[in-house]
Amino acid sequence: MVSRKYGIAPSCLYEWRRQIEDGALVGLKTGEALVPLSEHKALKAQLNKLERMLGRKTIEVEILKEAVELGREKKLISRASLQGVEGFR
Repeated sequence: MVSRKYGIAPSCLYEWRRQIEDGALVGLKTGEALVPLSEHKALKAQLNKLERMLGRKTIEVEILKEAVELGREKKLISRASLQGVEGFR
């Protein structure tokens, strides 16, 4: 009925339907396979989690650097470079 209404060959309609069901559709411009929405959401959530973790670790490093500087000012920590910490003054 649909093929007659729109003037499309029934075999073409069946092929399109099969491709949709098999997930064989590809991005029009990129030629890459489409990612299911659920997978996209999961990856986005993981990315957000990792970004938050990185932010926390960056803040921790800054706080520790300030603590070392303060300790050195009060002569609680040696002015010699810290072993195992590259690039720390």
